Amino acid sequence: MKYKLTTILLLFIAFLNAQNIQSPSKNISLDFKLSSDGIPSYTLAYKNKPIILQSDLGIKLKETNSLDANFRIENIDRKSVNETWKPVLGEQSNIKNNYNEMTVSLSQLSSNRKLNIIFRVFDEGVAFRYEFPKQPSLNYFIISDEKSQFNLTGNHKTFWIPGDYDSQEYVYNETKLSEVDNSKIDLNNGIGLKSIKDKYRVQSPLQMKTADGIYINIFEAAVVNYPVMHLDLVPNEYKLTSNLVPNAIGDKAYLQAPCVSPWRTIMVSDDARDIVSSKMILNLNEPCKIEDTSFIKPMKYVGIWWEMHVGKATWDYAGSQNAQNAAGNLIPTGKHGATTANTKRYIDFAAKHGFDGVLVEGWNVGWEDWFGNWKENVFDFVTPYPDYNLKEINDYAKSKGVKMIMHHETSGSVANYERHLDRALNLMKEYGYPAAKSGYVGRIIPRGEFHDGQTMVNHFNFVAKRFADYKMMVNSHESSRPTGFSRTYPNYIAAEAARGNEFNAWSNGNPPMHETILPFTRLLGGPMDYTPGIFEIKMSVYDKSKTEQVHTTLAKQLALYITMYSPLQMAADLPENYEKYPDAFQFIKDVAVDWQESKYLEAEPGDYLTIARKDKHSENWFLGAITDENKRTTEIKLDFLSPNKKYKATIYQDGKTADWKNNPISYDIKTMQVTSKSKIKLSLANGGGTAISFEPIN
Repeated sequence: MKYKLTTILLLFIAFLNAQNIQSPSKNISLDFKLSSDGIPSYTLAYKNKPIILQSDLGIKLKETNSLDANFRIENIDRKSVNETWKPVLGEQSNIKNNYNEMTVSLSQLSSNRKLNIIFRVFDEGVAFRYEFPKQPSLNYFIISDEKSQFNLTGNHKTFWIPGDYDSQEYVYNETKLSEVDNSKIDLNNGIGLKSIKDKYRVQSPLQMKTADGIYINIFEAAVVNYPVMHLDLVPNEYKLTSNLVPNAIGDKAYLQAPCVSPWRTIMVSDDARDIVSSKMILNLNEPCKIEDTSFIKPMKYVGIWWEMHVGKATWDYAGSQNAQNAAGNLIPTGKHGATTANTKRYIDFAAKHGFDGVLVEGWNVGWEDWFGNWKENVFDFVTPYPDYNLKEINDYAKSKGVKMIMHHETSGSVANYERHLDRALNLMKEYGYPAAKSGYVGRIIPRGEFHDGQTMVNHFNFVAKRFADYKMMVNSHESSRPTGFSRTYPNYIAAEAARGNEFNAWSNGNPPMHETILPFTRLLGGPMDYTPGIFEIKMSVYDKSKTEQVHTTLAKQLALYITMYSPLQMAADLPENYEKYPDAFQFIKDVAVDWQESKYLEAEPGDYLTIARKDKHSENWFLGAITDENKRTTEIKLDFLSPNKKYKATIYQDGKTADWKNNPISYDIKTMQVTSKSKIKLSLANGGGTAISFEPIN
């Protein structure tokens, strides 16, 4: 009898120490267990195929016992959630949130400390996070490392950029996992600040594809009061481990229980469309915390911006385009872009063509000596240059029904920005600005901090909250990449946080496949201000000696308004360039920026993407199709259109001889009548695209 009781007890302990949870569809299965040493680990399978081999979990603490071993399971809680919520702005008007959850409550035998690991399993992936309950033996603590492992099954095709603590503005590399090596990439890439600390460190989101056609994406969600997670790779073993960005003295995070880590996410599917369309990252964030969201509105805008990038104008008043010319009196040369007269010209253009706003960069004093010297006091965010009359401009914009968008470049001096923030917001309030674009070019002050550390994550989130207090929206550039925080604070309307369109103006640019990868990586965490719509593709139009160019066709620039989701979209080119091509410009004028429904029709990372979206406020649909450097022919069913309705389809397509390099401005526009039973054949040039608007016929 004693032998039988012992056997039953051992079987019960083994059962308790090994737990399984599945997705609602049962396609994804996660197994959790404790080893004989009390080390927590998990494995993951998709349709019975291994995806993640046994991978350990745990937290390293500074100056005390780590929470990574010697655990026993105290309790297992399970629940299921199936709900729908409405985003303020989004790709669809309703988002489904359906998952099974398992909370494993652990107790460490050596310290009596408690740690919970929460698993959520969705149909498109899994998420897990660490929870630190309130407890006598753990109050304030410092995380020195996080040991979340992702041990893969093979040498997958991978789309990766270096694990740079200060920048995501890299071209994606498409290689096998075993070929990841930061020492072999071209660093003459136009990025002003680089902080790569390891040969085999990559950034998340990390998009992969197995040899048997399974797509895997490793990312994170709800990064709040915590540093960004990068990934350390053992190339020949295909093992990934979380790497948290340190602060100035090497610590990772300062926390107080009760608290939680961000979610670590693994998306998996045999259909790439499931990855790129997933709302899992948003679902893992807290619901909206802004009571009155009526001020949060989508915007389409133009601005004084591209003319500086192409060398036609300058940010600084003296007009030297030299960030180190502060000595002596500032004598204008006539090249300053942000003048009263020039701004009025953009306001007139916006009003004529129905744009919501005008962004002006270089309006405020300080641009003569703003970059590279770790200078703390640069901008005050309230003092305009002598040739920029704030009141006159804003009165003029108001008379034309156009909103002005403020620009706050911090030059990385975050301490200076926070000191001036309320004065800057009060100025915006005085003149009726609804939104600002912020920038964080250069090394961070407080000195020694990285863009992706806990201090800066807290800053970016704080700014969004402070803007919400003033009922204003913010669009950050050079920030840490979003992880769904826009669900909680939807006034954080967009961010850059990746290699944007401006790199095409003055560097080796963005290769044609770039825009086919970003929706699988950067855009999973939130809207991107990519600034599409460049019509004059080659920079030689401004200076015959220039060889730089945008690496797309004009038609693809139109399609990006659909494939690169953002409720804040810029028509980035110069007004005079749009006036050269008014027929193509019509699509930018017509395209919506807030959506009722989105259909991902075709998708392959690095190759192509086709998306159809329905305007939130009408029956109009819009379609965007893009390809990489290879031309592509495809046929699209229009069954997403409403049945029993006829539509006028206006098709903006590459010309027969179009090519991103040799003939990028060749395009054709045609119209036809279609229904939900119709099919349309698309022919995309090398680096090309197609944009279509569908308008119901009464």
